[in-house]
Amino acid sequence: MAGTAQPVSSDPPSPAGSVSYRRVLLKISGEALMAGRDYGLDPQMVEQIARDVKAVRSLGVEICIVIGGGNIFRGLAGAASGMERATADYMGMLATVINSLAMQNALERLDVATRVQSAIPMATVAEPYIRRRAVRHMEKGRVVIFGAGTGNPFFTTDTAAALRASEMGCDLLLKGTKVDGVYDDDPVKNPEARRFESLTYHQVLSQDLTVMDHAAISLARENAIPIMVFSIYQEGAFAQVVRGQGRYTIITSEV
Repeated sequence: MAGTAQPVSSDPPSPAGSVSYRRVLLKISGEALMAGRDYGLDPQMVEQIARDVKAVRSLGVEICIVIGGGNIFRGLAGAASGMERATADYMGMLATVINSLAMQNALERLDVATRVQSAIPMATVAEPYIRRRAVRHMEKGRVVIFGAGTGNPFFTTDTAAALRASEMGCDLLLKGTKVDGVYDDDPVKNPEARRFESLTYHQVLSQDLTVMDHAAISLARENAIPIMVFSIYQEGAFAQVVRGQGRYTIITSEV
């Protein structure tokens, strides 16, 4: 299933090394911000991601970001320990806002204009989520970070990422993880695990591959948004993969 990354478009594919994407959404898990820690934020990791975002922004790509909250609190974990699921999910949403503010601070220290929009109103620290305003921010060159998931319990930040990518008219959804793509097994535990160069949405769903939850994959498929999975831990990888370079797995309607 080897293949090269090409956006779903009626235009001729751009040569490798050029940027084919006008607007992208980067999804980062909360756990990625921990780096080697057991809890919370690793300031150096947050700064590294901010530098990578700035590098991609300098290519002329409009960027929005969704960050998970699992480094602080996971709704599913809270529910598993006996907490009401809706309450646990709201706590997880608040954790994503903390991470969003940390990323905003890191980006602005690099002179990257940034706005945080929260799906749960909290006017003291973030703008409310307004689709047209978010689009306008990106058109002006600002990075927009979407906090608090969808604003509803029972939906993951993966689903929030696919939803916001659809609403923003993004050309690509990037999932920054600990590994450099999608594997048929955990590559940390199984050195023989095979990495996929490309997959279809149907293959991800039918094989139950742990890329994003099924709602997120289905939403991306319905809106023809390619999903690219790469390692956020490798500095500079974000800029590489938007050029179609480096190591990643691309998920589209066809292989």
